[in-house]
Amino acid sequence: MSEAFSAAALALFFIGLYCIVTRRNMIKTVLGIEIMTSAVNLNFMSYASSGGASDPLGTSIVIVSISVGAAIAALALSMVIAVYRKTGSVDVRELRRLKW
Repeated sequence: MSEAFSAAALALFFIGLYCIVTRRNMIKTVLGIEIMTSAVNLNFMSYASSGGASDPLGTSIVIVSISVGAAIAALALSMVIAVYRKTGSVDVRELRRLKW
C-alpha cells in the first residue's frame, strides 16, 4: 500500500512541477507549489505509516508542514495581489517592468 501512496505522491509532484514550468500566471504557479507541498506531505505520511502503525514524528512533521505551507500560500497570494495592483496583470513576464 505504501508503494501506491508513493506513486500518487510522485504523480502529484510532477503535476505541480509541470504547472510551475509551463504556466505564466502567478496564481497557477502558487497552486503548483501547493500541489508539490501536498505531494511531499503525502510521501511523509506514506513512509511514516509504512510499518503498519503511524509514526507520531512523521505526523507531527506533516502538521507543521501544512501550517507553514498555509502561511507561505497566504504570503504568496498577497504578493500576487500587490503585483496585480501595480501592473494590472498576474503574468510573470510583467514582473520585469517593476523597478526598485
